[in-house]
Amino acid sequence: MTESDVTDVAVELAGMAEADHRMGPWANSDDPAEQLAWRRLTARHGDRLAEIMAVHGWPTADLVGAEAAEAAWLIAQHADRQLDVQRRALALMERAVAKGAASARHLAFLRDRVLVNDGRKQVYGTQIAGVRRGAPVPWPCEEPERMDELRAEVGIEPFADYVARFSVR
Repeated sequence: MTESDVTDVAVELAGMAEADHRMGPWANSDDPAEQLAWRRLTARHGDRLAEIMAVHGWPTADLVGAEAAEAAWLIAQHADRQLDVQRRALALMERAVAKGAASARHLAFLRDRVLVNDGRKQVYGTQIAGVRRGAPVPWPCEEPERMDELRAEVGIEPFADYVARFSVR
């Protein structure tokens, strides 16, 4: 892979993340057209991430830069209707984290996302199912009594601090 190829992939990933951030509010919009646009965007991004992973493996910061590596993780997170893409990203990220080339925190979020999308209990409590009476309700966790301990191991703030950001005030 040439330096130009790496630069092109990095720029593309960053652009996809920018579009994701811009259109993210549409994911839960009351407007069906906006929801459809969000689903189409995340599907296109998931397809492209799958192509990038097939050629380059996981796009680590060493390969594409920190911004593009974070963008790749975000795209994988939001590929909810493409569990095969999420599972592939998870496997590649696991290897990258083991080598110290990717974020354990990002891996924890993706692991929880894949588990929830697979109908299983999450580990770190990163995925919120909804809000009830103004309080965030997480998807079920494997070991809720160990959640904060496990979160700390990968650099995620305590659950109470995390969900406080989602609380309706």
